[in-house]
Amino acid sequence: MLSAIPASEAAILRIPTLNDERADFTKLFQLWQRAVAAKSLQIIFDFTDCRFLKQNAVAFLGGLARLLEFEGKQTIFAWSTLQDNVQMNLCQNGFRAVFEEGFTSWQGNSIPYREDPDDKLEPIVDYLDQQWLGRGWVQIGESLKDQIIGTMLEIYSNAFEHGQSPIGTFSCGQRYPNLNLLKLTTIDFGVGIPANVCDFVQDPTMRSEDALEWAFQPGKTTRQGNIPGGCGLDMLKTFVKEKQGKIEIYSHDGYALIDANQELYESSESFFKGTLINVTVQCDLTYYNSNMSEIIVP
Repeated sequence: MLSAIPASEAAILRIPTLNDERADFTKLFQLWQRAVAAKSLQIIFDFTDCRFLKQNAVAFLGGLARLLEFEGKQTIFAWSTLQDNVQMNLCQNGFRAVFEEGFTSWQGNSIPYREDPDDKLEPIVDYLDQQWLGRGWVQIGESLKDQIIGTMLEIYSNAFEHGQSPIGTFSCGQRYPNLNLLKLTTIDFGVGIPANVCDFVQDPTMRSEDALEWAFQPGKTTRQGNIPGGCGLDMLKTFVKEKQGKIEIYSHDGYALIDANQELYESSESFFKGTLINVTVQCDLTYYNSNMSEIIVP
C-alpha cells in the first residue's frame, strides 16, 4: 500500500521519467493515488527526476492537476525543475500555456494538450479531424476518417454521458517521426468503463477485464438517446489492427491490449478509477478506403 503524503504546508509530488509502457502507467496511477490521498492542500509537481514525458503522461498530469483543484487543493508546477527538452515539449503541445499565462504553443509534431470540461462535441470533432487524422501523417479516406472520428467521439461522449467525470476529458498526442508512429491519449477521471458496462448489463459481478472485452465487441455500446456515434469501439479496433498499431485501455483493475496479433484482456497490477485510452498507429503511405481494403499510394 502507498502511504499518504503527510499533512504539511505543501506536499511534493515527484514526477519521474514517463513513457507509455505498462510500468509507466503504473507509475502514473501511483501518482494519482498519492495525490488524491494527500492531506496537504497544496501540491507541488516537481520534475527534477523527469527526463522525458510522453503524450499519455502529459494528458494524465494535466487531468490530475484539474482533479486536485476540483477537490479544493492548490496545484503548483515547479517549472524551474524542468529539463530543457521536457520544457520544450510542454511548450510546443500547449500544456504550459494552459497552466501559465505568457506562453504560446506551435504546431510541430504534437497533437495539442486539450481539456474538455463539458460535452460540447463539435470542438472535439475538429480536434480529432484537424489535429489527429487530418495532418497527412496517416493516409485515410474521408469516409473512413469520419467513421473513426465518430468512434473516438463515443469515448468522449461516454465520459460525459456515463463517466460522471466532474472535470471532463483530457487529451494529448504526439507524432514520433523516428519511430514512424502517431499516438493519441484520452483520459477521464470518472467512474470507468467497467462500472458503466456492469450497470448497463445489470451484472455487478462482472470482472473489469470482461467488461472491457464486452465494450470491444461489434455493435456493443452503452450509449442511449440521440448522442452521435453509438458504433461501439469495434471500428477503432479494426482500424488500428489494419494500421499495425495498438489500443491500450486502463480502467479500474482491467487492462486491454489490442494489436494486429492479439486481443488481450486481463487484470492490471494497478488500479485507476477512471478510463485511460492510448491509441497508436503507424504513419506510412498506406491508404485505406471505407471497406478497409488496402491500396498503396504511388
